[in-house]
Amino acid sequence: MILLDETKLAEKAVKRAGYRLKTAGTKLNTEELAALDKHCREIGKTPGEFIRDLILAELGRTENESGVNDHTLTEVLGVRLLLVNVLRPLAAGQSMPVEAFDKLLDQISNLKHEMAGKLLAEGRR
Repeated sequence: MILLDETKLAEKAVKRAGYRLKTAGTKLNTEELAALDKHCREIGKTPGEFIRDLILAELGRTENESGVNDHTLTEVLGVRLLLVNVLRPLAAGQSMPVEAFDKLLDQISNLKHEMAGKLLAEGRR
């Protein structure tokens, strides 16, 4: 029986790499800690799970100084495009057929991603 098989050692090393062994901490005053505990009870998580999720979510966000992520910006742009393109004809007393509205929605679905990408790229310069 081989005790130090290289494949077993490699498998163990890969497994260990996924363990959470390091700590990131902060200090809270009594009121802050009470608020954290209350919030964690309400959402059904431990403080450690909640804080880990916050950290990992923040690290995974797109680096954007305004704090707006790609998805939010894309959807806001989509709503803005829809409002501008629907309200202008209505304000001029024109009607919009259902087919034209559906076509507009399809165009906006395609265009909003491109526009959000350009805005984010400009913001990173």
